[in-house]
Amino acid sequence: MNTIEITDALATLANEEGFSNVGFCPAVEPAGLSRFREWLERGYAGSMDYLENRAAAYQHPQYVLEGARSLVMLTFDYRTEESEEPPIGCGRVSRYAWGTADYHDLIHARLKRIVAQLKELRPGCLARGIVDSAPLLEREFAKLAGLGWTGKNTLLLNRKQGSLFFLAAIVTDVELAYDLDRETDHCGTCTACLDACPTDAFPQPYVLDATKCISYLTIELRDEVPAALKPGIGNWLFGCDVCQDVCPWNNKAPRTDLPELQPAPGQAPIDLIALFDLDDESFRTRFRRTPMWRSKRRGLLRNAAIVLGNQRDNSAVPALARALADEEPLIRSSVAWALGQIGGETARAALQASNSAETNSAVRAAINLALQRLHGVDEHSDLG
Repeated sequence: MNTIEITDALATLANEEGFSNVGFCPAVEPAGLSRFREWLERGYAGSMDYLENRAAAYQHPQYVLEGARSLVMLTFDYRTEESEEPPIGCGRVSRYAWGTADYHDLIHARLKRIVAQLKELRPGCLARGIVDSAPLLEREFAKLAGLGWTGKNTLLLNRKQGSLFFLAAIVTDVELAYDLDRETDHCGTCTACLDACPTDAFPQPYVLDATKCISYLTIELRDEVPAALKPGIGNWLFGCDVCQDVCPWNNKAPRTDLPELQPAPGQAPIDLIALFDLDDESFRTRFRRTPMWRSKRRGLLRNAAIVLGNQRDNSAVPALARALADEEPLIRSSVAWALGQIGGETARAALQASNSAETNSAVRAAINLALQRLHGVDEHSDLG
């Protein structure tokens, strides 16, 4: 088969495997490499040290696959139902994590089948499928392959698909026929995504400070969420869709009927109080094969405490009070903050009782800050 025939065959295979869009580009140094390096230098990656540790490998796909000549860039839609505001006591989950499966597993299986077919078409060739797992600037190559443009919220946008899709790639040493048509920027004067961000995570258009992004704070960050950013998290338990929900291009985003991506019962939204009844084993059983596993139990319960604190729901106090005895210090300190936000005699009594028994200095500090806040609230009430 010649170059065009193999390229056409790959496009057909991609469509048969459920990918919504496919493009082809050469393996070259990505156009956005200097911007990526500057982004790292500004500290916008936060605690995602793996990006800095592999920074040199991003300069060319050959560091992903020796002898790389081409990339097959793919999109996989995940929009299902419309997002709704959850009731008090429940937390919001980003759309892509509503289903029963981890998208990495769904997409990797499909990539493996395409790679296997490519090796039959061109015996002896090298190819590797990638979904978030390698030092590859997928968005830059997707742009090069004609799949869209970078929006002001830094996500890849497409006029027909919006941004509600996963990106995947196949890197190969086979020369392919490349797409030459490029999407220009169609954001125009719109700043809806920048204006809507609850934590002001965009220092300027097309630049994201991940250390302020709710998705980073609830998924990637392993430590305490900075106190100044906790209110901005609102009711987001895992991830955030705000900048996508307000994007006009997502009004046209197609829906997927893939069963594994449809909202699972109790997953969108999630009962926050019930999460505090999960031990490590029950947490594993419920979330092991879903994207939410990435936060681990300590991270998800930290997030749940923050959301409950933001909601100031008195019915959450008993569960939070019990969680002051959790073995994870991160959970205990976040719970202390939440109880300080909710207030009331029961919350105060729980904090005082826990303070006398707490041995972790960071948790003790969180408890004392919560008690000070409640004392200040009481003083303000007396003055009123």
